[in-house]
Amino acid sequence: MGTVTIGVSIAVPEPHGSLLQERRAGFGDAAAHGIPTHVTLLPPTEVDSALLPAIEAHLVEVASAGRPFPMRLSGTGTFRPLSPVVFVQVVEGAEACTWLQKQVRDASGPVARELLFPYHPHVTVAHGIDEESMDRAFEELADYEAGWPCTGFALYEQGADGVWRKLRDFAFGSSVVPPQAGHVRGSLPTS
Repeated sequence: MGTVTIGVSIAVPEPHGSLLQERRAGFGDAAAHGIPTHVTLLPPTEVDSALLPAIEAHLVEVASAGRPFPMRLSGTGTFRPLSPVVFVQVVEGAEACTWLQKQVRDASGPVARELLFPYHPHVTVAHGIDEESMDRAFEELADYEAGWPCTGFALYEQGADGVWRKLRDFAFGSSVVPPQAGHVRGSLPTS
């Protein structure tokens, strides 16, 4: 059957996802429309396509152990000069994201892998573009705020055209969202 490139991430919901995707495209990032706005839990990983059922079963287990949590984005950061990336910061929910990504990549599971850099949850808004545009992304989104209750994550596959497409959603085992996740002061509306 061959290999496929997969990723696991938390989608940034609407209207925030489209807004950040459009801003990323506006900064000149050609990959913007092929990458849904997200917080990565498993970076692009090449796997044998025959492993997809086992990977999905593993992700069901990870999700069933997870619980909804408040996510909040605020302001910008960068990995420059180490990596040409500008991002919106995850200021609430980072610990839960860190726990989730460890479970997804656990050595006992089908997608065990080491990371090239220490895990740092974020939402990329510019990657590999000229320095002036990177600076503009950093400055123009410095006051950006968004918040929502995170209730699960998804498995994506990268197509031959470079576009990432969702294969399946994985909802957390509990439907109870902490009360503080319903409203984040200063955020855009979540409806």
